Amino acid sequence: MAAKRQADCEYIVVGSGAGGGTVAARLAEAGHSVILLEAGGDPRSLDGSDPNEPSANSLPQDYDVPVFHGLASENTGMSWRFFVRHYADLAQQELDSKFVPQKDGVFYPRAGTLGGCTSHNAQIMVYPANEDWDRIAQATGDGSWRASNMRKYFELLENCNHRPVDRRIARFLPFINLSRHGWKGWLQTEKAIPQQALGDADLLVTLANSAFKAFEESGNPIDQLRDLVESQLDPNDWRQVKRNAEGIRYTPLMTRNHQRAGTRERVLEASKSYPLRIKTDALATEVILEDAEDGLMRAVGVKYLQGARLYRAFEPPSGAPGEPMELYASREVILSGGAFNTPQLLMLSGIGPEAHLKEMGIPVRVALEGVGKNLQDRYEVGVVNRMSKQWEVLNGAKFDTTDHQYAEWAKNRSGVYTTNGTVLGVIRRSSKQQPVPDLLCFALLGFFRGYWPGYSAEFAKKLNYLTWAVLKGHTVNRGGEVTLRSKNPLDMPNVNFHYFEEGTDRNNEDLDAAVDGVKFVRTMTRELIKAGLIAAEEIPGEAVRTDDQIREFVRDNAWGHHASCTCPIGPKEQGGVLTSEFKVHGTAGLRVVDACVFPRIPGLFILTSVYMIGEKAAEVIHRQAAMESASMLGTLGLKARYGLKDMLGW
Repeated sequence: MAAKRQADCEYIVVGSGAGGGTVAARLAEAGHSVILLEAGGDPRSLDGSDPNEPSANSLPQDYDVPVFHGLASENTGMSWRFFVRHYADLAQQELDSKFVPQKDGVFYPRAGTLGGCTSHNAQIMVYPANEDWDRIAQATGDGSWRASNMRKYFELLENCNHRPVDRRIARFLPFINLSRHGWKGWLQTEKAIPQQALGDADLLVTLANSAFKAFEESGNPIDQLRDLVESQLDPNDWRQVKRNAEGIRYTPLMTRNHQRAGTRERVLEASKSYPLRIKTDALATEVILEDAEDGLMRAVGVKYLQGARLYRAFEPPSGAPGEPMELYASREVILSGGAFNTPQLLMLSGIGPEAHLKEMGIPVRVALEGVGKNLQDRYEVGVVNRMSKQWEVLNGAKFDTTDHQYAEWAKNRSGVYTTNGTVLGVIRRSSKQQPVPDLLCFALLGFFRGYWPGYSAEFAKKLNYLTWAVLKGHTVNRGGEVTLRSKNPLDMPNVNFHYFEEGTDRNNEDLDAAVDGVKFVRTMTRELIKAGLIAAEEIPGEAVRTDDQIREFVRDNAWGHHASCTCPIGPKEQGGVLTSEFKVHGTAGLRVVDACVFPRIPGLFILTSVYMIGEKAAEVIHRQAAMESASMLGTLGLKARYGLKDMLGW
């Protein structure tokens, strides 16, 4: 009998984003030995011009400065350039001006770097609807997913710095916390003052007043006084969440002293004091599976390739084959690669739809039809307006380290660069039939019509634009899918979201909701046009007026950036991939902890939900490890009491 390979750690975590970074750090803090694999490097040490040459001057500001998130998403030092299809129908797909024929898809920013997509996201922290959690609890029978319980994970991870009065009260009277914010967590949240973003208080008032007036006209009146006193326009106040409140909100940011802070900082800080080892430039290629006595496939380790920029989502990739390596875990392997890469890694390991694996020439280890299916996203469109004059606060802005706005941020952590460009947001229902608010409309200082190669350069070129972005959450469509392009782990998978009626939205509910959002936004910009502040609406433009015309605009131009749900929790027979405790069906020692796990896409911005499931997963895994250890100690106690000989043969 061959000697068993000695384990390198208790847990291997693949992926350092909001799910993986959170669970890795928390398990290490609990005393478990953890190895974290990240396919990219450190976003603050490479400028992307040469993968072998570190730089202290180029990339760090793209990562650090909140308003530079667009630049970060295209910085070649950490950007993974996925190109996805919104439609299988090529004729329909080509109607989107963002479509890149040479890539056969639309640019979809991902990140191959320490911190995952927390290294380039817009840092917005918006809490999901309670119904999102209750739905999982009801479907699985696992009461730990109830909204009332899930809030504790938000409180555990958050360090709220944008409710100063409540924070002071909590300091002296910790049992009083009506807003149910967290005050001592590892993830700091802040508010960038809107006046700093605008530099024009009169315009801020005009924007806010137009939003309030639009609510009145649309038949959605709100108790403005109660809302102001109770929530202070905070979307994450527990009282607002419980009653599914609509209204004007600011968008809290995940920043520390108005500088980006995510799971990169979390895992680096944890690795200094706890048994957490981080391996960067380590591209996982296969989960090592062995037959277990209970008939399951047991995950015992991970194969990976060591080397910089190996994955072909990097532009340019290194072209090197990488050095084959293996790691073994005594307890579990945890996959947190995200909605595209986690199903890819499962399928490369022989776990997935049987017919597809056979087509790719991959031996089937565990047949799971749901892997890669159920892909979901938001729909977003932009109503782009050219202002009558340039924003005063952006005078001279170049969006680099040479302008005075950057100097103000670097010296004082103040000014427009402390923001992510968002001025204010409006949460509302697209129709009275919606059980929860499903639209988030937010005003951006700048030109934004979605993602295409080079999109981030437009910010510095067009300083006199206001974009109202319409985000349709709680989408109906569940028809997207991720499939393997090949069995080469360096290749990106194929991704097709099958938008709108090409997917499962047969009644155009998502489409009509987005149309409502565009019409609502126009009721707000109408006030700015009357005031002479907007010169013209450029996108979709004055020629697009009727509902049918707006539908066509949305169908042709919508985009998304919250890919999720490709390894959902649920029964295997219904397309589920995971148990309610994140375990992959048909396996032992293998879990998924990232945006894949949701059966339905939650909330309006997904990152808060992913952080929360990272915290929940760490608690579940640690508790089960403690039970196993207690059981083992009990067995050892029995051995000591009755003698080893009597225990043989158990």
